[in-house]
Amino acid sequence: MSDPGVAVVIEDDADVRNLVVAVLQQSGFDVHAAATGRDGVEAARINQATVVTVDVGLPDIDGFEVLRRIRQSSDCYVIMLTSLGDELDTLTALQSGADDYLTKPFRPRELRARVAAMLRRPRGTPEVGADAAPVAASVAQVVTEVAPGRAAQGTKTIEHNRLVLSPDARTASVHGVELSLTRSEFDLLADLVQSGGVVRTKADLVRVVRGDYYAVDAYISDADERAIEVHIGNLRRKLSEDPKEPRWLQTIRGVGYRLAPKEF
Repeated sequence: MSDPGVAVVIEDDADVRNLVVAVLQQSGFDVHAAATGRDGVEAARINQATVVTVDVGLPDIDGFEVLRRIRQSSDCYVIMLTSLGDELDTLTALQSGADDYLTKPFRPRELRARVAAMLRRPRGTPEVGADAAPVAASVAQVVTEVAPGRAAQGTKTIEHNRLVLSPDARTASVHGVELSLTRSEFDLLADLVQSGGVVRTKADLVRVVRGDYYAVDAYISDADERAIEVHIGNLRRKLSEDPKEPRWLQTIRGVGYRLAPKEF
């Protein structure tokens, strides 16, 4: 079994903390735990964490502040643990840069599946998009030149309305300026760009973000679909996109999203 790296669990409830630690240890992680936000931020920094789970309600600083501080020095995967039914916490976590969230109580199997799905699409590796459908030539143009210094010449990239996406290098840039995207944001953008203008439902995009855990016949909740709306909103903000005149992400009301037509 390959070494998945270091995990840090930031949780003040001892029972939940011990459960998460056990699940991650069983998955092969070297796990460090902290009961406060400040200790957790330091543990994530010192141990160069790969994955961090953060409880929203911590006794010193809240989980959103913990997330902000972690993001100042690390692009590790962050899963926020929120209270059951507290949708505001969930949406705030995603807007703040979390990669995923789980509501308490959760099943250990789901936590393992969420983490495994993230690690199958790690930042900076060629896994995302390897099995994706080819892009329609009338919608996006495949090119072989990438932004200087970002990837070796000859790496396949996709250009669409001045957006240049490299699924292999997991980079995206607009007018030569690289975008800072979370794992989930990049996966969604790559899926939509590579769809060739085919409409992707919110349920489709939930499965893109969540991986194999959400099989075709799996139940997808309203909260899952609203999380996709938040991710798309974050993408539009980072792309400086006007949703009324989209260049990249077009909303299909009541259904989902698709890649906007190619500009001529």
